Amino acid sequence: MPNHNLFVALRAAFPADLDSIAIETDHGLVYSWRDLDRASAMVANLLQSLDVPKDATGAPPRVAVQVEKSVEAMVLYLAALRAGFAFLPLNTAYQSAEIEYFIGNAQPAVVVCTGKNFGWVSQIAFKAGTRHVFTLNDDRTGSLLERAAHHGDVQQPVTRRADDLAAIVYTSGTTGRSKGAMLSHGNLLSNAVMLKDYWGWTATGGPEGRGDVLIHALPIFHVHGLFVAIHGALLNGSKMLWHGKFDPKKVIADLPRATVFMGVPTLYVRMLAEARLNKAQAAHMRLFISGSAPLLIETFSEWRARTGHTILERYGMSETIMLTSNPYRADDRYRNQSERRGGTVGFPLPGVGVRVRDDGGLPVPAGDIGNIQVRGENVFSGYWRMPEKTAEEFTADGWFKTGDVGRQDAQGYVTIVGRSKDLIISGGYNVYPAEIESVLNDMPGVAESAIVGVPHPDFGEVGVAVVIAKPGARLDADGLLSALKARLANFKIPKRCFITPELPRNTMGKVQKNLLREQYKGLFDAP
Repeated sequence: MPNHNLFVALRAAFPADLDSIAIETDHGLVYSWRDLDRASAMVANLLQSLDVPKDATGAPPRVAVQVEKSVEAMVLYLAALRAGFAFLPLNTAYQSAEIEYFIGNAQPAVVVCTGKNFGWVSQIAFKAGTRHVFTLNDDRTGSLLERAAHHGDVQQPVTRRADDLAAIVYTSGTTGRSKGAMLSHGNLLSNAVMLKDYWGWTATGGPEGRGDVLIHALPIFHVHGLFVAIHGALLNGSKMLWHGKFDPKKVIADLPRATVFMGVPTLYVRMLAEARLNKAQAAHMRLFISGSAPLLIETFSEWRARTGHTILERYGMSETIMLTSNPYRADDRYRNQSERRGGTVGFPLPGVGVRVRDDGGLPVPAGDIGNIQVRGENVFSGYWRMPEKTAEEFTADGWFKTGDVGRQDAQGYVTIVGRSKDLIISGGYNVYPAEIESVLNDMPGVAESAIVGVPHPDFGEVGVAVVIAKPGARLDADGLLSALKARLANFKIPKRCFITPELPRNTMGKVQKNLLREQYKGLFDAP
């Protein structure tokens, strides 16, 4: 049967000259396409040599990865695909309680972590039944590379069907219990192939005459950096300028050597704060893409004035990869979509169905607000080992309920106006209030808490905690935030905390978070 392993398609797109540069890092390291092929083969051979027992459910073995960004971490992802493993990227900010849940839920055969975290991560992993724990650091050290060095650099990718599991991306629910979105080889490849065409990736021209060059400054533990950016570059055989951590000065310095940049709104805000950003510096760029969080219209407009480029905003989810996009070009194939509109996420992508429904599941008129539902080859099959939750999130006729609220106008432009479950997107990361509230409510002296998202000029949106003390208890707002930092990833921590005698409620006793959002919405406005 044909091999639908995603790696096969990515490898087929490597340029003929395998010794040409594939990646250049901000530390001066250079990797050729041959390096990527050989290194991923060696790590894949290591994974296969572990002789992992077959999963009783028939699912492929999983490799859970919580490491700092490095080219070797990307190689590990490619190796997992080659070896037929399912890849589980985990945010580097997650703490022990979070990692314990992910490992316990996914039951990975292999866990890879940083050397500094090996002690506590390995203890959690071995207790959960994981047999193999390796380390990988961002300086090209670690037991994973040491072991892989003893394996051959030729490997035949494992045959996979299009609907076979390729990755599990965890996305928390409002109850605080994380859900693992199962993405197949076909989900990921169909989206990558479509975006290559829609966003105009080219193998000709470019600053070195070899086509597009991508500045990769995103983390690689979520969809935007790992799938959208990396798949785009690899599938086009494009060089990447690799930034281990985002530094606005370094990214701006690299603009004349690149053509494509992908970022979250926070990155654009921070680059706009740099005097060196101007039209001359961005003259060689072809495309700036923003996603993972709402882009403020002020940022959209200021970027255009400063650089002469109009940011292309798009919309996607962990469960679906990309769903909509503002247009790259005017093209009859795409209904002559020529204008990138600030405040919108553009049109449904080719092959993606988007519809807006009321709470009863009926269509709403163009321009009216409702619940966004989607379908297409890119949409996941369901949540890992949560069949009931999966069934709840799909309609009877097969559309996925995104949980986002928005509208689609008569021309087809989609605008996201909110999240039906009070999700906060801060700096591109999803923050779920109920998870933080559950931790706060367990703290001594806390009777109840509410977390709401409010506008922020840098992060787009941040959390604010409003807490009621138990009778006779004296609470310190800063102390509560400090206690949270010991329990949760930093991006989940509210920026401010307020102690209040009561929370606004409706007649049914439900906290009216809309009133809290209104009360604190100007908290971070410029003076």
